[in-house]
Amino acid sequence: MPSNDVRMLIHTAVPTAAAGAIAAVLSGVFAGGKGALGAVVGTLVVLLFMGIGLYVLQRVAKSLPHLFQAMGLMLYTVQILLMFFFVAVFKDTSLFHPKTFAIALVAATLVWVAAQARAHMKAKILYVEPESTENEKTQKTGRSS
Repeated sequence: MPSNDVRMLIHTAVPTAAAGAIAAVLSGVFAGGKGALGAVVGTLVVLLFMGIGLYVLQRVAKSLPHLFQAMGLMLYTVQILLMFFFVAVFKDTSLFHPKTFAIALVAATLVWVAAQARAHMKAKILYVEPESTENEKTQKTGRSS
């Protein structure tokens, strides 16, 4: 992964993991061990899905830039549908507290999206590829070396 992609991943995953840790502590206090486990699982699901989505989106941006916006919209729609699917599948589980799972899942998703928006706004990504100095010399003189 190029450094911009890694930086974007770090700037989104760290706040999400921190929000998940806070959710796990609060869930542990209010719902016990199963509540904390539910919050941890919810946070891990968000980190996994959103991290894979960010990786896929960065790959598409490099190989098929004309599909970037459509792919981003489709990817976020699929991710949100998968989150709803996980909440529906685990709503009656006895492995962990399902309400803390759902709340942590939603909270971590919101933190991820907000952190990703902030990281993208702060990133200094060129939207035009600068020409090399060799190309400038060739164009100015009209001959190649």
